[in-house]
Amino acid sequence: MQHTDPSQNFIGLQDEPLKSFFHPASVALIGAKDDLGSVGRTLLLNLIATYKGEIYPVNPKRDSVFNLMCYKSLKAIAKPIDLAIIATPAKTVPSIMKEIADTDCKSVIIISAGFKETGQEGLKLEEEILSIALKSGIRIIGPNCIGLMNPITGLNATFAKGIAKPGNLAFISQSGAMCTAVLDWSFEEKIGFSAFVSIGSMCDVSWGDLIHYLGNDPNTRSILIYMETIGNPRNFLSAAREIALEKPIIVIKGGRSQQAAKAAASHTGSLAGSDDVFEAALERVGVLRVNTISELFDMASLLAKQPLPKGPRLGIITNAGGPSVLATDAAVLNGVKIDKIGDETVKKLDPLLPKAWSRGNPIDILGDADPKRYFESVSIVANDPSVDGLLVILSPQDMTDPTGCAESLRHFANIQDKPIIASWMGGSSVKEGMRLLNQANIPTFAYPDDAASSFAKMWSYTSNLSALYETPTLSDEGHTSKEPRQDIAIKIIDEVRGAGRALLTEEESKRLLQAYGIPTVITLIALSEEEAIQKASEVGYPCVLKLLSKKITHKTDVGGVKLNLKDPESVRKAFGEIRSGAEKAEPGAFEGVTVQRMVKHSGFELILGSMSDPQFGPIVLFGTGGELVEIYRDKALGLPPLTHNLSKKLIAKTKISKALEGYRGRQPVNIDEMANLIVHFSQMVAENLRIKECDINPLIASGEEIIALDARVVLHDDSKNEGATPPSAIRPYPKQYIEEVSLKSGTNLRLRPIRPEDETMIIAFHKDLSENSVRQRYFSFLSLDSRIAHERLIKICFNDFDQEISIVAESGSSQKEIVGVGRLSRVGTLKEGKLTLIIKDAWHGQGLGSILVPKLIAIAKKEGWKTIAADVLEENSGMLHILAKNGFQDKTQGKASVKTLVLSL
Repeated sequence: MQHTDPSQNFIGLQDEPLKSFFHPASVALIGAKDDLGSVGRTLLLNLIATYKGEIYPVNPKRDSVFNLMCYKSLKAIAKPIDLAIIATPAKTVPSIMKEIADTDCKSVIIISAGFKETGQEGLKLEEEILSIALKSGIRIIGPNCIGLMNPITGLNATFAKGIAKPGNLAFISQSGAMCTAVLDWSFEEKIGFSAFVSIGSMCDVSWGDLIHYLGNDPNTRSILIYMETIGNPRNFLSAAREIALEKPIIVIKGGRSQQAAKAAASHTGSLAGSDDVFEAALERVGVLRVNTISELFDMASLLAKQPLPKGPRLGIITNAGGPSVLATDAAVLNGVKIDKIGDETVKKLDPLLPKAWSRGNPIDILGDADPKRYFESVSIVANDPSVDGLLVILSPQDMTDPTGCAESLRHFANIQDKPIIASWMGGSSVKEGMRLLNQANIPTFAYPDDAASSFAKMWSYTSNLSALYETPTLSDEGHTSKEPRQDIAIKIIDEVRGAGRALLTEEESKRLLQAYGIPTVITLIALSEEEAIQKASEVGYPCVLKLLSKKITHKTDVGGVKLNLKDPESVRKAFGEIRSGAEKAEPGAFEGVTVQRMVKHSGFELILGSMSDPQFGPIVLFGTGGELVEIYRDKALGLPPLTHNLSKKLIAKTKISKALEGYRGRQPVNIDEMANLIVHFSQMVAENLRIKECDINPLIASGEEIIALDARVVLHDDSKNEGATPPSAIRPYPKQYIEEVSLKSGTNLRLRPIRPEDETMIIAFHKDLSENSVRQRYFSFLSLDSRIAHERLIKICFNDFDQEISIVAESGSSQKEIVGVGRLSRVGTLKEGKLTLIIKDAWHGQGLGSILVPKLIAIAKKEGWKTIAADVLEENSGMLHILAKNGFQDKTQGKASVKTLVLSL
């Protein structure tokens, strides 16, 4: 992703943090050898073979290696070192790292194994080298890796056999063995790479770091990943979410089954997380997941050659019925629609095709189809508005000309917004046709079902990418109390923890849900028979009594539901049975009963729940509920906080979603209302990280109402220490940065983080900027059309708040307008970034800049940043004055029209 906006050019602050790994001017190899079969030998030979920079072998036991002078130590080199590679026993690595810390070298690849993957002793060694790296600013790839390659420049810093061919795919693998296998496979398939990285155990440099670097690498078009463990989930998801908008990220993950997950843990030294949760996380950030190595490269090729579909409707053109049936099955079973083609399309095809053609989709143009028939059919169907993509199938028959038919399709390689893929079935007779199609950038598959499945993945990928344009906003919609909902939640949770409990009673659980606007059955507490009778009359008969106990922490027969309580006498009898049973089960456990209205319903029994994943934090679950919830296992997972559209997608993933639309006379459930309820629930678990588990089961949904019948909430044991619980993997809208301020004139403004829906106001904001204001912000003329382009404003208004926080100054009450924007942009995964500021001309001189800059500094401190830099035109005296007043130091080198000011936090 090449940033054209100067505010996104971080070179003034620090060059690309990982640049010297991929573009070193010099390499020191510590552990260089010429012993047959040694890793040090292979590493050195690989460097000598294709690398054009300086090579410094280091080994105190050698004077020379392969005619290169060998240095006794790093200090003896006495020349700049960009990249150091360590290939010595694990126990020697800490002392070598200390040597490197005394040089200017900031990039280290540790090939050596014997660290955390071996147990506690290895873990201590790894912690020691990481501590040295953090203190000295060194970045580490590895340990326990085979190294990296940059085939574009000829750098082969690995002990693999040979260097990959140059290309535009970047491959990152957590397994060295997978690296070498894929490398061998790529030679045979003639696939090239822009980067080839073995990431090892990710002591320091992680997925997120590499995704950021490769996302900005002009030679990389797609990023392919073999993953066993995710490492830092938020780091990965934040980077992936940003880069996936520009370049496809395709992941294949080992450790899907429980047995494989254990194997992955022993191999990498880390535990594998839940695969269902991992799948949900990838979907949320627009990453495409595949299941096989061949699929990994198929999808990379497909996404590089063809546009993404705008919808799920696939048009199939075939000369044989059987293959099209297989393709249809594969498409429909994977969420693709094979809809009827338009009437106009049928009219146009009728005079051109034999009378026996199918007149439907799949479009069977019959076995004697020649190149002309293929050409005319595709040209007509490509213009059908009811088709979002095309699959062209050829099955070789006696009269078939596979090569000629392929030649006839080359014209359609670039259909606007519609991908075209082909399946040329057969052996040697179709090879030349497949070559022509691939050469024309029309991906080909040997089997039609594989082709249809690949289109399905393209559509799924498109759908997931669209979710990136939505920033979850935590609103108080649906909350009726004057007291903020989170304050209510904190009080309830504090009360429970104060009593030494982790389990909320049913009444407490429902109060918590009600605070977030989730409707529940009326539940009252009774401590005596008389009170139980009174409360029963208040909620209405029939009613249900349950044990209220702070000692019994799980459901038992004692706490079971007593049904058919239709009158005071049955309530009195049930109260006595519960009390007697509780005291027998656990003396002193009885603290009363909850009394609730019994709901008679003909609605659907659903479940809405949450759990805390050890890697991804809170997870939301929706699906079929009731007593058989674990039998049906009809569920979908999402990462909170969810938007309305994401909630609707969550519902649609379940089997019961079709029934919710209404069937056999049943009224449909209001899906928008259900989605809103899920949004509020997701906000509850995202805002209250002390919640470990929450179940609403059953959640009754009908055409008349949606209501929670039962609720159960469990807290983390160490609930007071939120830092001990995993945060939400998706950063919610940071409403803590909303603030009301007053200007010198007394005008009141609201400062708040930018929202997706601000795009219209941002367009109006730019229309009111003078040429001088534009030049001072962007350092050169930038046309209005360029500034308000939708593609540009997407990135400005749809912030990933882990990477970027834009604060807008909003004026007005009924007719709101944005009058100023201050922006903090983080450099990759580092704790440093850029500050930029722009204010409407009519609002200059009112002190808004003096308010926004301290606000941004305070946010950066709270976010844990170490450094902020700002680039300012020399003539912009007002901005220079504000920055200097807030402690920024001029770090400009030499004479320059653009000043670089830096604040150390």
